[in-house]
Amino acid sequence: MIKRILIGLAVLLLAGCFGLSWRPAVTPIAPPKADSFTPTQVAQGALLAAAGNCASCHSAPGGPAYGGGLGFETGFGLAYSTNISPDPATGIGNWSEAAFSRAMREGVARDGSHLLPVFPYTHFTKLSDDDVRALYAFFMTRPAVVAEDRVNTIGFPYNVRALQGGWKLLYFDAGVYQTGAAKSVTWNRGAYLAEGITHCAACHTPRNRFGAEQAKAAYAGAPFDGWFAPPLNAANPAPMPWTQQDLYDYLRSGESEAHGVAAGVMASVVHDGLAKLPDADLQALATYFADNNGSAARAPTAAAALSLAMSRRLVDAGRETEPGANLYLAACAACHYSPAAQPPAVQGSLALSTAITSDDPSNFIQTVMHGVGGTGLPGPYMPGFAQALTDADIAQLATYLRRTRSDQPAWANLPAAIAARRPPNTTTP
Repeated sequence: MIKRILIGLAVLLLAGCFGLSWRPAVTPIAPPKADSFTPTQVAQGALLAAAGNCASCHSAPGGPAYGGGLGFETGFGLAYSTNISPDPATGIGNWSEAAFSRAMREGVARDGSHLLPVFPYTHFTKLSDDDVRALYAFFMTRPAVVAEDRVNTIGFPYNVRALQGGWKLLYFDAGVYQTGAAKSVTWNRGAYLAEGITHCAACHTPRNRFGAEQAKAAYAGAPFDGWFAPPLNAANPAPMPWTQQDLYDYLRSGESEAHGVAAGVMASVVHDGLAKLPDADLQALATYFADNNGSAARAPTAAAALSLAMSRRLVDAGRETEPGANLYLAACAACHYSPAAQPPAVQGSLALSTAITSDDPSNFIQTVMHGVGGTGLPGPYMPGFAQALTDADIAQLATYLRRTRSDQPAWANLPAAIAARRPPNTTTP
């Protein structure tokens, strides 16, 4: 009897979940004509799409823009980005503005199915009506791409779209951004962008076992695509504080004199997206994150941190036979060393690098293996050493630099971390 009651309750609970999850389809429309949108709307949509890095996520390597097909490892399987070009058969050409707005604001596709939260509608819900309308205008005026969506490999029960309704009840707060009355107009603009279209927390916030961002750990840093998106709050391990000026420089050019250059996924985020925004928006983002990370409180420590970093540049002489030191001197020192007591710029100082001071060695490993730039992106160039250095070489180099360029304890499990990030068909131990 008890077993039957439990089964009945489970059935009722499941039925209730499906009932709450059901959403009607939105009637398809004929693709709107390009001249039905104003040039101002399209231009604004272009900026917003750049800010959201939409092309990078919705374009497969070597494929047409917005045709989808890029895979994301979610921890539950691969989720592929969808075709968001205006093709009526395989894209969103027959989506009305209402259908598009519902997808952005509620995570529901035109046919009524729930979108997986790998699409950051949890952030896009904060966008204003005008910005959603501008994005719609932009996408509907792009070239149509015929490309069927790839099938996700996410397994049961996470692939049951109706169950996403239950996920939303637990982890999704819908609603347009609400202005913080105690903050400045510039800060609020930065918060609107960061929490909305640029969805910074999607990469820089850890997630729980169900793939939801941990609200109490916002911007606390998280692994992403083999890299580690560092904390954007006061927990950031950079020796020098990330000031508003540092943040602005980094977002504008991908470079900060006191912190280095954007690499990996972040290089695309900056150069293909954020750098296209007007100065006012970048200053707003910098204002928001400088306040969030408490850089003003750390300002008195900056001079001492810089002095210590500069002194650590001079530790290599006489260490030519020490494990790791000879590798550094042969492969790195030409760019990352200056004998001057105070060089004209501190850029390139590994003692200031978050990749060295972070608890996670991922960014150091990835940078050594893959380098920086060299794919048509502006800014400094560093070659990758995946073909030249073995896993053991990289481990020695990492151990040496961690010890001589920081006060942090040695990284644990380096061999496994390096092997996991070794590109196929490259040098191995």
